[in-house]
Formats: sequence, structure tokens, C-alpha cells
Amino acid sequence: MAYRIRIILDVKDDVIRDLIVDKSINLEELHFTIAKSFGFKGQEMASFYRTDENWEQGDEIPLFDMSDFGDSISMKTFMVTDAFTKIGDKLIYVYDFMALWTFFVELTEIKDTTIDNLPIIALSFGNVPDEAPEKEFKSEKLADDFDSFDDENGFENIDDFDFENY
Repeated sequence: MAYRIRIILDVKDDVIRDLIVDKSINLEELHFTIAKSFGFKGQEMASFYRTDENWEQGDEIPLFDMSDFGDSISMKTFMVTDAFTKIGDKLIYVYDFMALWTFFVELTEIKDTTIDNLPIIALSFGNVPDEAPEKEFKSEKLADDFDSFDDENGFENIDDFDFENY
């Protein structure tokens, strides 16, 4: 049995690859296949992230087990069948944490027939840009400014502190 997986690079112009992979591979093999299909060597750190139908990023599945005792999940121990149980299941894939190439990964078809010489690129559309787009990270605004850290909160205003006495 094989899975057809659509991978969309998160850039301005559409860059899409459809891969057909054997359902028995792990996410480490899928990582290398995705990286190579987009022209990367696969030598940078990467992670998959579980996601919901709205592409909200969830739990990380890292390339390597980062736990102290080696008992945490990693791409090597996480199977494609664990990540994709039905058509429409999704993952976010981030390649090269310095550049933050981000991909949307979705199971689009489950093939019941045996296909030789997997993995294969079934569709290749668009060209990867020379550089990853700059990512904008947004967070909740916790305070309007640093003036909220004053004497009533138990903090001294740094402008009132006399550094010359030290």
C-alpha cells in the first residue's frame, strides 16, 4: 500500500510536490524524501509538527530524540501510518531552523495497489526560491511598555537606579 502526500512550500509563489511513498516508512525517511524533492540535501535539522484541520501547530516530532533517557518520539520511531490515518490528515514540516523553510504536508490519497521503486515524485510544480522567506512571529501583547514594572509591582524603575555607587 502507498500514500500520496502533497507538500506545499510556504512561499509567495506556489511550490508543490506530490510524493508517493510506501506506507511502511518512518518520518525520518519522509523528511529526507521531502528535502530532496525540493532540492535540499537533507543535512539540516528539521521537525514535523502535528496539526489540526486549520493548520494550528501542535506537538513536535523532532529529527532526533532529545530526551535525557532516549525514550521520546523522533522521526525514526514515528511511522507515516501514525501521522496519517485518513485522507486529509496534516503535518507541518520545518526544515533548516536557521532559514525556517516551512511546508504544509497533507495525505491526499491512499493507494491499495503495490507500486515499485518508491518513493517517487508524482507532481512537481513551481521553483524553490534561493532564500527562505522571512518569518514574522506574532505573540500576545503582555504589557504596553516597560513602565508597568514599577514600584507597585515590586520592581524599581531602572531610570531611578544609581549605578555609580557600584
